[in-house]
Amino acid sequence: MSLTREQAAGKVMVALDYADAASAERLLGELEGIPCYMKVGMQLFYAAGPSFVEELKKRGYRVFLDVKMHDIPNTVKGGSNSVTKLGVDMFNVHAAGGAAMMEAAVEGAEAALASGQARPAIIAVTQLTSTNVQVLNEEIGIAGTVEQAVVRYAELAKRAGLSGVVASPLEVEVIKAACGTEFQTVTPGIRPTWAATNDQSRIMTPREALQQGTDYMVIGRPITAAASPREALESIIEELI
Repeated sequence: MSLTREQAAGKVMVALDYADAASAERLLGELEGIPCYMKVGMQLFYAAGPSFVEELKKRGYRVFLDVKMHDIPNTVKGGSNSVTKLGVDMFNVHAAGGAAMMEAAVEGAEAALASGQARPAIIAVTQLTSTNVQVLNEEIGIAGTVEQAVVRYAELAKRAGLSGVVASPLEVEVIKAACGTEFQTVTPGIRPTWAATNDQSRIMTPREALQQGTDYMVIGRPITAAASPREALESIIEELI
């Protein structure tokens, strides 16, 4: 698969895993001009609030709001409505919340379209990349392999009308086979060969993930903790090209 520099950058979601807006701003300054996605997770969103997301949008970034909604359908519907009005390009829910909850997320987003907002991509978390088969079976209480659980959740998310799922890059091929190539996969657990594994247990390099067919790859510490985040991101983009 041949990508332009802009296409390769657009596949990278930089995880802004910071405790405050000021820390995130320092990274944004270093990465200025690179057309990547920005992922705002719970820590930063809870600290900096909606205004930080609005500022990212004003600066032209596409934003993945990674808050993993998981509640009763009506509550998730309201949350979905709010973040759609905020203007995010993508947000996620937990597939474990069930079909009715995921359908409510779609309803909430569509109800916000009357305000002039475009509908964001809504994706479902299948299993966290820190989950291995022992955790899945003995702690979460789901029988079978991680791959089987991921595919089951992916199929449920597709039936509920979602755009795709968050999954390990190791499961991209089976998800695409079960749900179609247009069903998007967003893959954490991406580690360049020169980066530390940290707390991820199901990982792959950026190039390998691209070859598996993933649509977007979430990369945090290999960029944010690098001596030169810009050089790290540029190196990843070159690897994808």
